[in-house]
Amino acid sequence: MEFLTARQKIVGTKIFDILSKMPKGGLLHIHLGATVRPDILLNLGLLYPAIHVRASAPITETTIKTTLPIFSALPKEEWTATCSLTDSSYKPDTWVPLQNARNNFSPALGGPEGFDRWVIDAMMINPSEAYGTHNTPDLIWKKFQSTFTVSEGMYGYIPLWTEYIRQFFLSSVEDGISYTEPRMIFFGDFVTGADGRKNVSHRDCLAIFDRVVKEVKEDLTKQGRGDDFLGSRIIYSTLRLVAPEQLEHYLEDCLALAQEFPHLIAGFDLVGAEDSLKPLIHYAEPLLKFIERQKELGLYIPFMFHAGETLGDGSPADMNLYDAILLGTKRIGHGFSLYKHPRLMELCKEREICIEVCPISNEILRLCGSMPMHPLPALMNQGLHVALCSDDPSIFGNMGLSFDFFQVFVASEVNTLATLREFVWDSIRFSSLSDDEKSRAYGMLERQWSKFIQYILTTYGKVEYAH
Repeated sequence: MEFLTARQKIVGTKIFDILSKMPKGGLLHIHLGATVRPDILLNLGLLYPAIHVRASAPITETTIKTTLPIFSALPKEEWTATCSLTDSSYKPDTWVPLQNARNNFSPALGGPEGFDRWVIDAMMINPSEAYGTHNTPDLIWKKFQSTFTVSEGMYGYIPLWTEYIRQFFLSSVEDGISYTEPRMIFFGDFVTGADGRKNVSHRDCLAIFDRVVKEVKEDLTKQGRGDDFLGSRIIYSTLRLVAPEQLEHYLEDCLALAQEFPHLIAGFDLVGAEDSLKPLIHYAEPLLKFIERQKELGLYIPFMFHAGETLGDGSPADMNLYDAILLGTKRIGHGFSLYKHPRLMELCKEREICIEVCPISNEILRLCGSMPMHPLPALMNQGLHVALCSDDPSIFGNMGLSFDFFQVFVASEVNTLATLREFVWDSIRFSSLSDDEKSRAYGMLERQWSKFIQYILTTYGKVEYAH
């Protein structure tokens, strides 16, 4: 079954119960703007009076399914007292305080709970969209991108974003993920500060990220759970729609941040729809210059490029695989079309390039119909190293990593716990952790894995141990 159709059945299975207890190691491919459940994000938004919402038309039974809620934190002098988005007198694109919009949502549309459903639906992809109305890569990407249009107005507000990051770390830990390397998008020079103005620099954003990592570590250590969270680093990312000269600006920004926060910058990537945006070759000159600039500054910021997230054969997106490898990428994000290129698979094996495979994302974004159609077995059978990842879990409903491990496990007659264990260990091996940090992580995983096996035997097994 397709994931979104099967999700409720999955959570009721014994296999999912087992896998939800499994230590997952590292999560190496996830976009920070899609890491917190929409209902939690909305509840966080309701805590801040600065956050307002608007719509392009009054919300009615006719418009509710086609009109997006747009959020933003406003400076205090721009706050409004507008009461409702559903009143017939509502003027399009007028800001309404979030609390007002929710409390005064029309009873005919479900009242406050109806408002919640409208907002949450706008931040997720549902089965009828993925498998019906938007069942081609181009169509589903339009829906996919619209979810960020809705959510970014809330998580892009620094006071909320601080708690958003904390929630991401804690929810990851609860699913057995001990380390993360989220892709954090830098686009524009400032984000919205506590006063509702765009005045928070990239440097300040990273300092906040650093502080929250330390706070979560300290809190878990006090609870006797210090081994549960090894930390987090970011993959500095910008969009593959910028001009080459703009990319130079972001690359220099990345270098500056890496000099101040060497413990936080794990790598660099360009993100966005590969089929419709610029290929890597378009940015060859600034990317090659970036490599030389690192040498001048004594830095090492590996490329971790999205490449081959496409159905194309010989298309620019498919050719990104060649250029990613030629540019020395350390990991490849998705690599869906890699199985079409035997020599590239050999090179990935020879150069120990890890493939960040996102099974559920690939299915929902219509690269395959269901998990048994996914090319992951072809990569594994060629001996490539793979880290299973969730990509954009708040949009797909695959929070954590248990769902992706489940889909891979049940789609094969040959996968065993040993297969899953290999994914887990590779997620640490191909992370940006130092050798000492990896040694600590392996020791922690060994202890956690032993407890996990004991849980299986105790809960589901019938083995009697001889003393």
